[in-house]
Amino acid sequence: MNLYLRLLWTLLRAWRSPRLVLGQTLERTLRVLPNDLDVNGHMNNGRYLTVIDLMLVEYFVRTGFAQAMLQRGWRPMAGGSFITYRRGLKPLQTYTLRFRLDGGDAHWNYMRFEFMRHGRVCAAGYMKGAAVARDGLVPNALSYAAIGLAVPEPTLPEPVRHWLAAEHGVMNAAW
Repeated sequence: MNLYLRLLWTLLRAWRSPRLVLGQTLERTLRVLPNDLDVNGHMNNGRYLTVIDLMLVEYFVRTGFAQAMLQRGWRPMAGGSFITYRRGLKPLQTYTLRFRLDGGDAHWNYMRFEFMRHGRVCAAGYMKGAAVARDGLVPNALSYAAIGLAVPEPTLPEPVRHWLAAEHGVMNAAW
């Protein structure tokens, strides 16, 4: 199925689904489609991140954040991700993708994701995202207020703290 069709399907499903509370886990059972495959016959590593983007769209719609962003002229922005692969997903296999907000700081929100099959982790990681306005990143205090919530205490899970330290090192070593 074309990715635009998947996006349309995701939006239609999200608009019809009940509202989510921030921090609630979103689970979807999905299938590895033929256009998800790489030359090794399993789901392409880039496709994992594309499917995560679709989950983020659904999460934004179902929490009310998408509407708040549209009203204010903000755009969602990914700031990075890390993913670890353990088991391949083969053609037409079904898998469950779990996705939830796991922490945040002044501007960034950290989303945990897990690709599961038969109770076993196939891939897992985090992505960070924020809202961006014309003048830069929107502070979480404003973005949370836009959906009627107080910004939670900044919390960073241990894997995210390690990731940010590594990210800092990578960016400092850039040519």
